[in-house]
Formats: sequence, structure tokens, C-alpha cells
Amino acid sequence: MTKRNTLYLLLVSLMTLLLLSGCPNNQPAEKQDKPTAKTQVTTEDPLLFPKDNFTVETKTVRTSGGDKKVTYRSYMHIPYVANPVDVDYESLNVSVPIEIDGIPIDPANAPILLANGVGGYMSFNNKTGGFGLPAGFFPGMRGAGAPEGQGGEQNDAQAPVEGMPPGGGTPGDTGRMNGPSDMNNAVTGKQDLALAAGYVVVEPGCRGRDNQAKDGTYYGKAPAAIVDLKAAVRYIRHNRGIIPGNVDWIISSGCSAGGGLSSILGASGNSSMYDAYLEKIGAADADDSIFACACFSPITDLDHADMSYEWLQGKLPLATGKLVDQKLSKKLKALFADYQASLKLSGKNGYGPITADNYEDYLMQQYLIPSASQYLKAMSKDERNKYLAANPWLSWDGDNARFTFQDYIASTSRIKGLPAFDDFDMENPEPILFGDKTTNARHFTNFTLQQVTGDPTIEIDQDLQKVVNMMNPMFFIRQENPGCAKHWWIRMGSAESGIAVTVSNLAISLENLGKDVNAGIYWEAGHCVDDDPESFITWIGDITGYTLKAGAGEQHRSDSK
Repeated sequence: MTKRNTLYLLLVSLMTLLLLSGCPNNQPAEKQDKPTAKTQVTTEDPLLFPKDNFTVETKTVRTSGGDKKVTYRSYMHIPYVANPVDVDYESLNVSVPIEIDGIPIDPANAPILLANGVGGYMSFNNKTGGFGLPAGFFPGMRGAGAPEGQGGEQNDAQAPVEGMPPGGGTPGDTGRMNGPSDMNNAVTGKQDLALAAGYVVVEPGCRGRDNQAKDGTYYGKAPAAIVDLKAAVRYIRHNRGIIPGNVDWIISSGCSAGGGLSSILGASGNSSMYDAYLEKIGAADADDSIFACACFSPITDLDHADMSYEWLQGKLPLATGKLVDQKLSKKLKALFADYQASLKLSGKNGYGPITADNYEDYLMQQYLIPSASQYLKAMSKDERNKYLAANPWLSWDGDNARFTFQDYIASTSRIKGLPAFDDFDMENPEPILFGDKTTNARHFTNFTLQQVTGDPTIEIDQDLQKVVNMMNPMFFIRQENPGCAKHWWIRMGSAESGIAVTVSNLAISLENLGKDVNAGIYWEAGHCVDDDPESFITWIGDITGYTLKAGAGEQHRSDSK
């Protein structure tokens, strides 16, 4: 026997002894089962991006410069946490452009658009690619994304959803929003344009207020949705160098409640408040701050939204022609004045402090008059004259629109009762959002709780207040959270009812922190309508300094981070 064979036999004997000593209950090695899939997972990274598991797809994207044929790699339904509560929601899709109009591109350093499709703070099912909306919410929409046991049957009839107006959209929508086609465009149009620009697109699912298990318990109440989106960001960062794109250029976007979630994601980067939730679902141990944040018609600052709604629309009648309780409306309006003063905000260009007393003047100067003027200027003379005749409260001096704030408010309509969000009967989406595992809905503001109980001193409990804080970007902005995104794109429509103040406070607060904020209002637009999506895509290129060249994408600006 050679020395090599002797050493080999000794090594085999030693390994056998080690295996025997490590067997459970000292069982012989030959009785051990082969490693199971679960055992194998513990030796591998369960959050490794499956870079070779894709299909190649092609789509034509319509742009202002003409149609573009985009060939891309499609990665579908990838779990982004190790211990998902429901993998159908806690997973994501990734689209990676590899060829545009027949020219190969390299997306290794491309911006990453993280586009959530949430509406109404409901779930978004990544497996089916649908909202957590019951069947019939839109005509012809057959229960896409509805949770088990809710909807899914064929139903082309329009059915109202609690807290949501007929015809689509979300509470606050009175403008140009025409059901499924506009909502679909608001959710998916930007993604297609991003692909045509050479950006990587990630579309995450997430849990929502409607998720309910077979045993009747709820598993998507706040803060589940924002926890899931943070986990998706961590997954992307965890796969640096493996997942295509520049993980330091993550840009979040969403509209309505999705816009609200996008704003929380942008404001709360790396906050330790979410750590226990993230650890429980097996999120990657990684940075969850983002580079930039886009919020379209964001429903946000929920714990102060009832106040701002009354400040804005308290004297407007409901569709029935009746006014809401004016005594309670005045109380909420006074609470808004106190809240606005506590923010200590200052307007741009030396405007000075913004209070409830001068807020309407600032909104007019900064947003409403410029928006209306741009809208009228883009019309032909005949179109403009026709529009002005239909809206006699508005005039045109040749360069600028002229109107009063009160006339503008009177031209809108009140579609929500009092309180507008934390309603007494807990039928609105927001109290349902703040339910818990065993309770479908809970009041989340002191005002409503005090009115319902008749106790003027009662306050919501501290555990719930913590959850409310976790769902409000203003909480983190007021703390000057160091993980807050640097760049912000904020848009809403002039025909939306009741969210102008909360959206403007978001923009002004960020400006006061020195953030790069591009905020504006689309005139005559309703909820989630985006009149210029290509400007958003161009903005991403501007803030990252990313451009495409034949065969590769490159960074051409050294100060883009």
C-alpha cells in the first residue's frame, strides 16, 4: 500500500468518526436521511437573486420621440424575504432592458425604478399582478389580485367599494380619471417609459389592509405594506453586483396610497422603528434608504388629514346639498391651524412662515396660478375662450390666469363626510388600515376617538400611535431622519378634493430640509393622472447623470450621488 493510499484511508476514517459523533441521538450514519431542501437552504443564501432564471420578452413603448422596441429580461415572482407571511404578495418582478431598437445595451449601472401598484392601502398581488380590489371595482376588471375568498368571479357590473368613489380612483377624486385605462396607465405607464430609457424596473407586491387568513385573522394591517416595501429595497441592495442596475440609484414611485407609501419609504430610510418587523419576515440585513422618491397624488399624513380636509372644504356641501356638522368642522379646522403652526414651515423665495392664515395665498402663488396659466397658455385662442366661458370664475390676462382661492375651492366638490378619513363608523379605508391581527378597524386619531366615546381626555394607546407614526412621512421628516431621500418628485391634480394641503406640506417640509424637490399640480387633472410622465423619466436621468450609449449605459457625472 502506498503512502498516498494510507493517508486517504486515514482521512476517510476520520470523516466517518466525525459524522457519527454529529448524528442526532448518536444514530449510525447509514440511517441518516439525505439532506432535505430545507437543510440545503440553510447552507445557501435564500435571498440570492436568480440571475439566470429569466425569459426574454419584447414590447413596443410609445414615446414622444416615436415608438421604441424594447427587448428585456423578465424575472417573475421572486420572493424578497426569507420567511414570507404570504409569498404571493412578498415577491417582486424585475425587468432588465438588454436591447432598444435593435441596439444592445448594458444595464449594469442603470437607475432602478421601484414602482409599487398599491391603491387604497390594499394589497398588491405580485403573482397575479393585481390590486387587492374586489371583482367589479372597475367595469370588466374581474377580481385581479383579490384575496382568497373575496371576488374573483366574473362580474362586469360596476360595484362600489367602501371608501372608494364609483368609477375608480380613491377618495378625493373628482377630476379626469376614467376608470381602468387611466389607473392602469398611472401604475404601468412609467415602467414602460423607464424600460425604453434603459432603466431597470422592479415591481414589488406587498401586503395590505384587506389580507385575511382562512382562520379569520388579518395579516396585512399597518405597518405591513411599508415593511414589505422596505424589505424589497433591502433585497435589491443585498444583491449588489448580482441584480442588474445601480443599487445606489433606487427611485421609488407610486400613486394614491401607493404614493403615500412611496413617501414613507423615502422619508424613513434606515429607521430602526421597523427592524423587529423586518427581522420577523427574514428581510436582508441591508440599507433600506433610497436615492429618490416620486409621489403621485399621495394619500398621506393620515393623522392630520381630517384637520386639513376641513380647513380646505369644511364649508362645501356634500352631494346631497347638506353641510357637514359645522361645529365639529370648525374644531377640526382650529386643530389644523395649531398643527400647521407647529410645523414651523417657511415658503420659498423668502416668503416667510406659512400658517393657516396665509396658506391659501402661498398655494395660489406657488402652485395653482402657475398651473392654470400653463394650462391656458397651451390652448388655442378658440379653445381658451370656450374654456373661460365654461368657467366664469377664472379669467386670463394674456399671460396669467386670474381667480380667487375661494372660487377655486367652490369649483371643486366635497365627496367625503366628517371626519373625512377616521370616520365615526370606521367604514373608510384608513381605520381599516390601522386594524390589527384580530380587529378589522380601529380609530387612529384622538379627535374621532373622543367624539365616539364622549371622553374629551381619551387618547389612542401608545402602541397604535407608534404604528400611526410609522405610516406618516412627516413624522420622519420632522425628526430630520438622516436616511431621508435626497431627491423628490411630487405631483397631484387640481381637481382632487381635499389632499392639496397634506401634499403641499410634504413638499415644503422637504424643501425646508434642503432636499431637491420638484413639486407641481396638473390643472384639471384628477387622482393619479400624470400629464407628463416622460418628464419624470427625464428627471431620473438628470438626478443620476445616467445616459445610454450604444452597447452600454454609463455614468457621466461624478457628483450624481
